[in-house]
Amino acid sequence: MARIPEPEHTPDGPAYEGRLLARPDEEVVDQGAGFDLKTLVSRRGVLSLVGVGVGAATLAACAPAATSSTNTSTPSASSDTSASASTPSPTAMADSTETSSDAVLPDGEIPDETAGPYPGDGSNGPDVLEESGIVRQDLTTSIAGGEPVDGVPLSFSFTVTDMANGDAPFEGVAVYAWHCDAQGHYSMYSEGVEGETWLRGVQVADANGQVTFTSILPGCYLGRWTHIHFEVYPDVDSIADSANAIATSQMAFPEEVLNEVYELDAYTGSAENLAQITLDSDNVFGEDGGALQMATISGDSTSGYVASLVVRVDTTTTPTAGAAPEGGGGAGGPGGEPPAN
Repeated sequence: MARIPEPEHTPDGPAYEGRLLARPDEEVVDQGAGFDLKTLVSRRGVLSLVGVGVGAATLAACAPAATSSTNTSTPSASSDTSASASTPSPTAMADSTETSSDAVLPDGEIPDETAGPYPGDGSNGPDVLEESGIVRQDLTTSIAGGEPVDGVPLSFSFTVTDMANGDAPFEGVAVYAWHCDAQGHYSMYSEGVEGETWLRGVQVADANGQVTFTSILPGCYLGRWTHIHFEVYPDVDSIADSANAIATSQMAFPEEVLNEVYELDAYTGSAENLAQITLDSDNVFGEDGGALQMATISGDSTSGYVASLVVRVDTTTTPTAGAAPEGGGGAGGPGGEPPAN
């Protein structure tokens, strides 16, 4: 388990990194998303002053995983076929990451899609967005710590543009992303992992409109093409209510990548499930075969992958998605009852 940071005792009350705790009777990790965001901004400011060197390396080593929304982490290779999560290699990152100025704009707005029955945003049961620590880059462990989930390393980025403002980078929006593990289970919902919060997190878009997460490539469960869910909020304070989302959608993955990954032991059952569905028959991507939601991706199943998607958001239109479908229940893995969306 990760060590819970201890507050400093001052004459004015308990404080952390020079700031009084908003909730003095609770632990540092339970101070709320606003407190987390200020911590991130404070660390970025320190890093910009000390530059790249011993000071920056020391700060990075001492800080929690979610220290930046920029794409700086890298997946290390593993000889084990059930590769554990890490970050992408510098070579893969340099070759595949696009800045917003280089990104090719899709033909239209990101399609509105259901958040599915396992959003964890308060719209269908548990709400991870109320937890301190949800603003983070590394999604491979639960917020409280613990062992990382098993799977092929994946660093994925969304570049969000503001269509109502000439597709300018949508700086400051908060993106909440979540997905299943290699066996098709969703934290907070699937049997046996209801108390976990892995593979869920929020990042705030930088000046390029970009957010980046470190995770694993999801498995494929029966009835759905492999995907990552995400919601876009006007700012980090808005995540307290899922109704504030200005876009809800999903990112798809190309078949050739999935076929390679699903040969690995960590993804038992995924190859069989993928063989029973196509992008055109999928109940989410089927309208256009995932054309506006298909990730640009590079890498391999040994060293990991880097994926990106340009997300055009039109704030002049009314969001039509986000609500959980009827039914729901605990998500099953490749051999159990499949999640609906």
